[in-house]
Amino acid sequence: MSDRIRIQRIYDHDQDTTGTRVLVDRVWPRGVSKDDANLDHWYKELAPSSELRKWFGHDPKLWAAFKQKYRKELKDDDKREQLRELAEMAGSDGLVLLYGAKDTEHNQAVVLREVLEEIL
Repeated sequence: MSDRIRIQRIYDHDQDTTGTRVLVDRVWPRGVSKDDANLDHWYKELAPSSELRKWFGHDPKLWAAFKQKYRKELKDDDKREQLRELAEMAGSDGLVLLYGAKDTEHNQAVVLREVLEEIL
């Protein structure tokens, strides 16, 4: 695992402010103001589709299938370009992928970090 790409819940109070901070959720996190979010970019297009997100429902039993389906979604040409942009950010200043899910082990940021590390 690379130190250049870190993941963090946007709700955590001890925020890591080093590197480029990117929200990777499709919907804005409830209860977080744009000012309090302290982020540089919002790549909502890289989040799982609404259909996939609802199907998964953060059920750990569906994790392996979710990862496979989400990786397939990320192969879209537009998404590959955005992945390259994030990889460049990670390579220069470091990257913090922000997400809102309660589950810190089974969420899209975990998959995105894996994909980005493969690119690097």
